[in-house]
Amino acid sequence: MSQSYKVIFENNKKWVESKLAEDPDFFHELAKTQHPDYLYIGCSDSRVTAEELMGTKPGEVFVTRNIANVVNTLDMSSTAVIQYAVEHLKVNHIIVCGHYNCGGVKAAMTPQDLGLLNPWLRNIRDVYRLHQAELDAIEDEAKRYDRLVELNVQEQCINVVKMACVQERYILEEFPVVHGWVFDLRTGKIIDLEIDFEKILKDIQKIYNLTSSDWVMSRKKN
Repeated sequence: MSQSYKVIFENNKKWVESKLAEDPDFFHELAKTQHPDYLYIGCSDSRVTAEELMGTKPGEVFVTRNIANVVNTLDMSSTAVIQYAVEHLKVNHIIVCGHYNCGGVKAAMTPQDLGLLNPWLRNIRDVYRLHQAELDAIEDEAKRYDRLVELNVQEQCINVVKMACVQERYILEEFPVVHGWVFDLRTGKIIDLEIDFEKILKDIQKIYNLTSSDWVMSRKKN
């Protein structure tokens, strides 16, 4: 067993001791249940850890991560997480968080056969296709990658809004609200893209409405 692997268990032991020193009942309370206010959908990149960058404690954020923070309704993993978070955990906020210098986004802009990654990265290539005119007009390659990261977050937020469980609960409770973030590895800061959630609802309602209700009008009546 490598020394670096053993260190993980030593770190865990120290973490347990520090938590018990702060609160002897910490793990007793932690084991009861979870009531997270946030669902965080992020990238699997090892440099981007949700709880640490958000400054949250165990039990406050429900997390799912994959390559380039993609929300694909054919992916049972991400859709199951979203439905569980919305219907059972009753999260009030769904955050899609991308990050600059994302390897998945860069790979999607590279004309190369990447084997099993091809169908996954096609989701990001589709984002490029939808916004090709804007992206191709950006001469600086690094800035073009950054912009695709932002646009990918926006499109994944729209994919979240397309889900019936999100629409149905939003009509009844005005939650969850969907947010698009980008984490800047170069500064350590979270950037809120300030995506207009209600405008997105209104723009796509005719096509993606699964409730036979007016989402925005229903919200204003409640």
